[in-house]
Amino acid sequence: MRKILGILAALIAVLGVIWLVLQRKDESQRVTAAPPENPAPLQQAGSTFTYNFDGDGVGLLPKKFHSARTGQGPSSQWVVLADSTAPSKPNVVAQTSVDTTDYRFPLLIADEGSFRDLEVTVRFKAVSGDMDQAGGLAFRLKDANNYYIARANAREGNYRFFKVVAGRRRPLGGANLEVTSQEWHELRVECVGNRIICYYDGMKKIEAADDTFQEAGKVALWTKADSVTYFDDFRVIAK
Repeated sequence: MRKILGILAALIAVLGVIWLVLQRKDESQRVTAAPPENPAPLQQAGSTFTYNFDGDGVGLLPKKFHSARTGQGPSSQWVVLADSTAPSKPNVVAQTSVDTTDYRFPLLIADEGSFRDLEVTVRFKAVSGDMDQAGGLAFRLKDANNYYIARANAREGNYRFFKVVAGRRRPLGGANLEVTSQEWHELRVECVGNRIICYYDGMKKIEAADDTFQEAGKVALWTKADSVTYFDDFRVIAK
């Protein structure tokens, strides 16, 4: 009996390894090479950029940004929208695609500067999505396949911090919490050296240390799969 149980345990272990290899192979096949980013000036401590999208044309890609994508699928559809729920603060930027490709992460990358040590903040509202309802902040971004990302997901009910290397995500920390859709929430990240702290609605939820991306990079907004997500009051401060 013990011999049979041993054989079964070994078989399960082998099947687990095979599954993991196939998953990684499948993920790698869904990653395409990212075009290089245009250089942006390194920002010195105290430099601040704030984007509220109020001066951008409704229905257009916001000025001083460009769209990109990690993974495969249609190009991202980032547009400025009038937020009818907040007439005193009319404009937000939204990722409105309804593509259901799972391994697809649209990015809206800010072009004005590169930042090493920083504090970056955004308000987001998960509006809809059958597969995902996610919003996040990317930073120290080299290109669409290499960056750090702190993101919240209303479908999964969690807040996670990843590094994305060659288009593949690797978890570095996380917390389970309620992320209510149709409501505005705030994400904030502080990154100094290799120490990263992630806040959700003003409360520290994740703390991590990682040396993968040590150089300055751009900042970006991020979503996943078929998420329809609104963003506003995007702010970055160089430290």
